[in-house]
Amino acid sequence: MPLDPTSRAADGALFLGADAVAFDAVPQGAVAVIGIPGATPYRSGWLHSEAAPAAIRGASAPQAARREHYDFDLGGPLLRPGQGMVDCGDIAFDPDDFAGNRARIETVYATLLKRGAAPLLLGGDDSVQIPALRAFAARGEISILQIDAHIDWRDEVEDERFGLSSTMRRASEFAGVKSIVQVGARGIGSARESDVADARAAGAELVDMRTLRAKGIDHAVQCVPADRPVVVCFDVDGFDPTVVPGVLGRAPGGLDFGDVVELLNGVAARAPIIGFNIVEFVPQQDVGGLGARTVCRLAMLAAGLLARSTGR
Repeated sequence: MPLDPTSRAADGALFLGADAVAFDAVPQGAVAVIGIPGATPYRSGWLHSEAAPAAIRGASAPQAARREHYDFDLGGPLLRPGQGMVDCGDIAFDPDDFAGNRARIETVYATLLKRGAAPLLLGGDDSVQIPALRAFAARGEISILQIDAHIDWRDEVEDERFGLSSTMRRASEFAGVKSIVQVGARGIGSARESDVADARAAGAELVDMRTLRAKGIDHAVQCVPADRPVVVCFDVDGFDPTVVPGVLGRAPGGLDFGDVVELLNGVAARAPIIGFNIVEFVPQQDVGGLGARTVCRLAMLAAGLLARSTGR
């Protein structure tokens, strides 16, 4: 099942009005938006974020005419002259071939990275990140900045090792992943005490919300190694549910949007951001379109940061 390079939201929108371009024809250095509805769901679950790529694209349509306006979160226009962005459509999901789903994602990412693109992933559940991160790690050394209410260090759930609760553990096994900084954990999730111990033993820097509030955003920024390329893994339940209510498990006490702007700009000043994954938005759980607008705004911020990093 191939990637559809012309996949569109229900209202016909592509992300911020970008041109539709096949993944194997992305211009050198462009931000490449790619939708991934799912990869490896659990038997007891459902493809809960399948509609998210279309919802984010749809929410971006009113902003398309403002791409050249001044963006105060970026300190300049979203995209400067010469900085390109394209929309590569969605990677099809096969409910009968999870291994095939992962292989297609990894192949598409390997092609994008070979072309020097900066991929912006519109997910999709957290499992879609595993093959994408594998492709990044195969190309060179990277750091991962995860923003999430959960640490995703389960070795398996329901005998599945590539599901949404295992993303960071699987990433830690890739030789090219040299550091993992995890920001925003709080409350109770799928992690057991042994999973937290395993994460710390593997060298993951866990900046939970209590630590973040005590030490500040700059502490989290300084945990990210300078100069090494960064892939941002952003599960939108890292936001407080008053900011993005459209998630599976609303956990109070999360980040607000201003926290995220400060964190991401701080990291971008330390190291190039070469990929940005947005996952776990559940449009069916949204309230009044608030989450869709906020996640769209996050994707816009991501696009600007990626474009600036490719221009370094």
